Amino acid sequence: MTSAKAKFTFIDLFAGIGGVRIPFNELGGECVFSSEWDKYSQITYLANHGEAPLGDITRISPRDIPKHDLLLAGFPCQAFSQAGRKKGFHDTRGTLFFFVANILNYHRPSAVLLENVKRFSTHDKGNTLRVVRGIMEDLGYTFSSQVLSAKDFGVPQNRERIYMVGLRAGRSFKFPTPRKTQTSVGSVLEKGNHLRKYTLSDVLWAGHQRRKSEHLRKGNGFGFQLFNDKSPYTSTLSARYYKDGSEILIEQKGKNPRKITPREAARLMGFPEAFKIVVSDNQAYRQFGNSVCVPVIGEIAKLLVPEMLALKGKRKPAMKVIPLEVKIPIEGVLLPS
Repeated sequence: MTSAKAKFTFIDLFAGIGGVRIPFNELGGECVFSSEWDKYSQITYLANHGEAPLGDITRISPRDIPKHDLLLAGFPCQAFSQAGRKKGFHDTRGTLFFFVANILNYHRPSAVLLENVKRFSTHDKGNTLRVVRGIMEDLGYTFSSQVLSAKDFGVPQNRERIYMVGLRAGRSFKFPTPRKTQTSVGSVLEKGNHLRKYTLSDVLWAGHQRRKSEHLRKGNGFGFQLFNDKSPYTSTLSARYYKDGSEILIEQKGKNPRKITPREAARLMGFPEAFKIVVSDNQAYRQFGNSVCVPVIGEIAKLLVPEMLALKGKRKPAMKVIPLEVKIPIEGVLLPS
């Protein structure tokens, strides 16, 4: 049952650890449904949000999802049909976006916020984004998208993501303007003896340097990246960070460099200090690397919520009927985060 104090309701799909919901909760929203299949992310979600998300969204009927004003989804990017570019809704079969579209088709919430990797905007020569736009417009939403970077919103990480907003029979959404604020890696770094645990061994550090030299000889920029407290920002934190941490290493005077800690990873993603880390370091790295930059979502939410509330009481326009709940196998190759 929806709280009487809630200004609006929303659902959290492909929820991960719930980073996207934090700003919407703060703005008076109530989450009435969440879905996440990974068991370790479910543990973190429960510890921080007081509810355990349901599992695989492909096994949940739209009819079993409560009514809501806003749909949030950071769905995985998959290849859409090359052969059926003019089939509209059915172009998405075999992808997880199909299930997002199914829910939109059934519930027609006032607004939608989608998030994905930057490459989504150019994937398949732009066809993937065009299909999503077409489906959203078929369902009666205006569609707006923009690539934003975390470093332009007060977070010391060069993390570019595409954000897509749909407003039901509304005007085009105007995204927040990047602030170009000065940031520094030092603002997220911890101090203390526990950092010894994250210092690279001589063997691992030698291996990183050797591979870096090999990449330089080949003329590419792959290999470890060093940062210090004066660096303006880091490179992108990925879900693969747990493997060796070489994408973001912190310099240490008189010592080998070190990996960032899970708490530092949380700060690089803009999570509040009170956010609980209740899983292993490896799982924490995966979870934060897969998550959203909370302050970027926060700036979008400040602009989106008023637009959504203005649409909330308006009558839903007549739309063409699209067949619901076609059960399909999930295929396609996931793009790297």
